[in-house]
Amino acid sequence: MTNLERAYAADTRIRIADEHYPPEGIKVTADEFTAEGVVYEKDGVRVTAFEVNHGDEIKPAYGYRVDYKGRSIVISGDTRFNENVIKYGTGVDILVHEVAAVHSELLKDQQVQRVMAHHTSPQEAGTVFTRAHPKLAVYTHFTLLARPPIPAVTIPEVIAQTRETYSGPLEAGEDLMTVEIDDAGQPTVHRHAKN
Repeated sequence: MTNLERAYAADTRIRIADEHYPPEGIKVTADEFTAEGVVYEKDGVRVTAFEVNHGDEIKPAYGYRVDYKGRSIVISGDTRFNENVIKYGTGVDILVHEVAAVHSELLKDQQVQRVMAHHTSPQEAGTVFTRAHPKLAVYTHFTLLARPPIPAVTIPEVIAQTRETYSGPLEAGEDLMTVEIDDAGQPTVHRHAKN
């Protein structure tokens, strides 16, 4: 975070001087943790970090479970298929999961194989959803590789591949999309109107 602050130092200085933004509005407070467990707890909000597997050279990698007023959400983080996502995601209101997909012809490419080895396929994510039984599964962080003339897998194709192993409620996340959980615990998706 210190280096990120350095990278944006000129921009920050200009915004404070020219636009009169308060310095405390951009202050960064980072709390480090080194193991699984509760990493934040305040005003009824509990955040639990759990280890996931994003590859042998990318350690540690974490997913998160957020609990508040009887509601829960799990965010997988970047991961391969991982039992911890199922463990912490079982019965949650919303399970947000990353996904990576590629047309089979590209799997001959070693670079593509290396990228895919760090992520979860739609079929694997579908297995996670089936075993965890969230009220709503949501995809985020789409890794959809292409090498001309072979195009990237489309979102409808990702959904179709997920349906090979999961038949429950599923949404493909998009910018500015929100999910509201009502008093009965039912999630409702709101999408930003596109111009």
